[in-house]
Amino acid sequence: MSLGFTPSVEIYGANAALLNERLISWQHIDAAGIESDQLTLTIDLEGLDGLPSLGGKIGLRIGYLESGLIDKGQFVISRRTPTLFPLRLTLVATAAPFSAADQTGFKQRRSVSHGPTTLGALFRQLTSRHGFSPRVAPDLALIKIEHIDQSNETDMGFLTRLAYLHDAVAKPINELYVLARRGQAKSLSGKVLPDIQLSVTTNNRPGDHAFISATLDESSRAKYQGCKTSWWDAAAGKVRVEESGIAPFKTVRQRYHSAEEARAAGEGEVRRMMREALKVKIECPGHPGLAAEGLVLLDTTWPDFMRGRWSIDKVTTSGSRQNSYRCSIDATCLDARS
Repeated sequence: MSLGFTPSVEIYGANAALLNERLISWQHIDAAGIESDQLTLTIDLEGLDGLPSLGGKIGLRIGYLESGLIDKGQFVISRRTPTLFPLRLTLVATAAPFSAADQTGFKQRRSVSHGPTTLGALFRQLTSRHGFSPRVAPDLALIKIEHIDQSNETDMGFLTRLAYLHDAVAKPINELYVLARRGQAKSLSGKVLPDIQLSVTTNNRPGDHAFISATLDESSRAKYQGCKTSWWDAAAGKVRVEESGIAPFKTVRQRYHSAEEARAAGEGEVRRMMREALKVKIECPGHPGLAAEGLVLLDTTWPDFMRGRWSIDKVTTSGSRQNSYRCSIDATCLDARS
């Protein structure tokens, strides 16, 4: 994809004309299920009477004039913060329906027990009552859950924890709520995310339009190759241990209700440990095709220990009248590396 050199941003929806005319800077956070996607706008209030209303729905398109803009979805304005000197307004909007009224109790903490059920059925039950259309990956839908407690947690927090146990992500995407393996959430939502290739220029230096910097982090979790999980065998009156992977083993303290549940949790933990053994943080020119759950390909212009395909966990894009359009990428290795 040829990107061009003239960054462009367009706000659409509520108060679009005003926001586009007075926009000073913007930031978009696209995260892989750990947090809701968020859009922050800073606008000039000089000579303006009144403020844009809370609860209004706005959308974001970003890219370059030469190559066109890409739609990043719609957001609901959830917070307004005016400042006097300079006279500006910061608007924060989220992709999830965080409204002040919260009619469905999306932000309400609950303590309740679930099961016996399946992961797919429980996910559909909790998301549907808040007006979402649930999407569940087939390999996750039939995982059995004998018993699990939701302890003083919001439904979103509980679903995020539940997904984490199985090395998956639970993420609201507009009117959908998706439960999927990493790298699959956007495909379940109907979006197709191509691999984005990044190259390092031969004259890579700070201040240059195409400057790229990166930091590689090798996690200590890579020391473990397997996982031990335990469950209570009521018939035998004893604790039994399930092993996933190979030694050395990480021991999970939580006790599960069945061998099947313990094995599923252990296998999820092993997948996560292998995948998260290497992490990279990249600062690069703005690229509208970069998105959480997508893949970034570091080509042969990169050092050999960084080359390959990486799963994007989070993308923070930002721009202003003074600064060019830039991206910050947090990613983990797609496959285990030795």
